[in-house]
Amino acid sequence: MIRYDVADAVAAITLDRPDAMNSLTVEAKSALLGALREAAGDTAVRAVLLTGAGRAFCAGQDLREHADNLEAGRGLTDTVRAHYNPIVELIATMAKPVVAAVNGVAAGAGASLAFACDLRVASEKARFALAFSGIGLAPDSGASWTLQRLVGPGRAAELMLLGEPVDAARALELGLVTRVVPADDLQKTARELAVRLASGPTLAYAATKRALAYAATHSLPDSLALEAELQDACAATHDHLDATRAFLAKERPVFNGR
Repeated sequence: MIRYDVADAVAAITLDRPDAMNSLTVEAKSALLGALREAAGDTAVRAVLLTGAGRAFCAGQDLREHADNLEAGRGLTDTVRAHYNPIVELIATMAKPVVAAVNGVAAGAGASLAFACDLRVASEKARFALAFSGIGLAPDSGASWTLQRLVGPGRAAELMLLGEPVDAARALELGLVTRVVPADDLQKTARELAVRLASGPTLAYAATKRALAYAATHSLPDSLALEAELQDACAATHDHLDATRAFLAKERPVFNGR
């Protein structure tokens, strides 16, 4: 269901149900949440790379399992609260940068997973589809929060209400993805980006994520106050002290994530 590998301080988490376009069953969602928790809690991991096996990134909810639940009268089985919400919240709030390597279709909750990541590298073959309305559902997995912050409320409404697929070039134009690369270069490019982040100032990255999330829903004075608090904390880190000394010595800083 999920492959988990650590190298160069990067935890690579791969959705591994290629025959089902990496759609999410209860078992897959539980395994994904477990892998994310492992990465978040491992001090040897300083960045996370999330991708899919085969031709899809993630097609969202496994609709066969969903249809069986509907037929049995179990509805959504509380999967949004029990599975999707914790997954997305952990990706977005993890004190480490998370990079999505979007190798193919990212639909429904699969698109939401990519949007929750800090950076998104997309293959030229990638496609995004906010397919919720197409099956008579509202958005979930944080899409209502993340999408409008990426593209603005007007575009977010268009993408969600119409549910039309967005190809990689259009995704880059809209700001849905950080960069688009040839399919054969995707994993190499995304890993290089994750390794670069893993060798950076981890605590400063965590503070940056926190500041951005906070400022999105708070006033300027409140955001300034948090910035000052976070800056005080970062100023006391070994990374800042070492980087300052390196700058004065005209040397390249080496960050240890402390």
